[in-house]
Amino acid sequence: MAEEEPVDQKKYYEELCKPKCVKPLLEYQACVKRIQGDESGHKHCTGQYFDYWSCVDKCAAPKIFSKLK
Repeated sequence: MAEEEPVDQKKYYEELCKPKCVKPLLEYQACVKRIQGDESGHKHCTGQYFDYWSCVDKCAAPKIFSKLK
């Protein structure tokens, strides 16, 4: 009997959590739109980007860790 390759469930749970993090996503998208014309390269949306992924991670982490053996 051949062993099956393990499937990474992280992406699955992240996709489930993304709809719960709409507000940080909209804030990030608004920032990107606001700085679109910046030629200097000094403006960025790093904070909003990390806020969005932090929301996704906080939602997904308990689900992921509960599945670990």
